[in-house]
Amino acid sequence: MHNHNENRIKKLFRHKIPIENAVALLNFKKQNLTQELLHQLKYKGNEQVSYTLGNWLGENLKEREWAKKVDVIIPVPIHKRRKRKRGFNQVTGFGKNLAKHLQCEFHESVLLKKIPAKTQVFKSKYEREAIKLDWLILQKPEIIANKHVLLVDDIITTGSTLAACGEKLLEAKNVKISIATMAVTV
Repeated sequence: MHNHNENRIKKLFRHKIPIENAVALLNFKKQNLTQELLHQLKYKGNEQVSYTLGNWLGENLKEREWAKKVDVIIPVPIHKRRKRKRGFNQVTGFGKNLAKHLQCEFHESVLLKKIPAKTQVFKSKYEREAIKLDWLILQKPEIIANKHVLLVDDIITTGSTLAACGEKLLEAKNVKISIATMAVTV
């Protein structure tokens, strides 16, 4: 999808938040390799999957004009309790390797999740879309002020998590947002 500016991910956010571009590396379906990769990452502690997917997408994006304009990469945050349990944020390696390929900054401390939440895997579409901005904190808005931010996450289902994070990032002055994820549901 990185070859097309008007793709289905971008259309998903049309009425949620303004975005410059959107890309997902893989399509996610139950019982496919993408599901197994993300399961290895999130539930089996295989952090290398995050770095590998970041390298793969980074190689594909580094020559795209819109991606050359990205100033900073911000991962969707996980609560400190979940991070402690898992040992890492599953999108950190992805974001760091994208930043390396795009030659831009990576900041994990701009967005924080202050309220722990249950996994969204078993939530309905309605429950996922009920995500509130009050579970996010925007720290150091000056880091992203007047910049093009690439917001990264593992998977897009309804887009609610990314939309909530995007809304919070838009509280900083003059921010442009693009989105990159490891996968999108089909």
